[in-house]
Amino acid sequence: MGKKGLILTDAQVRQKIKRIAYEIYENNSQEKEIILAGIYDQGYELAKLLLKELEAIAPVKITLIGVKLDKFAPTQSEISLTCEVSQLKNKSIVLIDDVMNTGRTMAYSLKPFLNVKIKKIETAVLVNRSHTQFPILTQYAGYQLSTTINEHVEVQLESDQKEVYLQ
Repeated sequence: MGKKGLILTDAQVRQKIKRIAYEIYENNSQEKEIILAGIYDQGYELAKLLLKELEAIAPVKITLIGVKLDKFAPTQSEISLTCEVSQLKNKSIVLIDDVMNTGRTMAYSLKPFLNVKIKKIETAVLVNRSHTQFPILTQYAGYQLSTTINEHVEVQLESDQKEVYLQ
């Protein structure tokens, strides 16, 4: 791979996360509870950061759950949630990942949510690369990025410095 180029600084990432949180609350302000479903690993880290922002601004219950799947073999892997599916009945869910590339990961991540009657499901990503090959729309995107399909976007959220790189 080539040299890394910084796309978003720590301050910019934090600002985008805060903006996404406000948008989520604005579109779900009538809800009693909002479920944040983060796709492991980086999507879950982003969901934790959104949870913190939402708890500071939204007077509604915010619940964080994890979505586990093998991103490289989603058709062969079991897709599981860190909660009982029945807990999602009639709830508003925001499915979260760090980067939307082809939409494949998000499309397969929807599977467990289709087994229960939910109120609505929305999607949030920090970086939308717009190379969609699956019919997945991103409601909340921190940053739209035009890249070639061969370029790689790396998101770092676990450290004190939250940054996004293009490689």
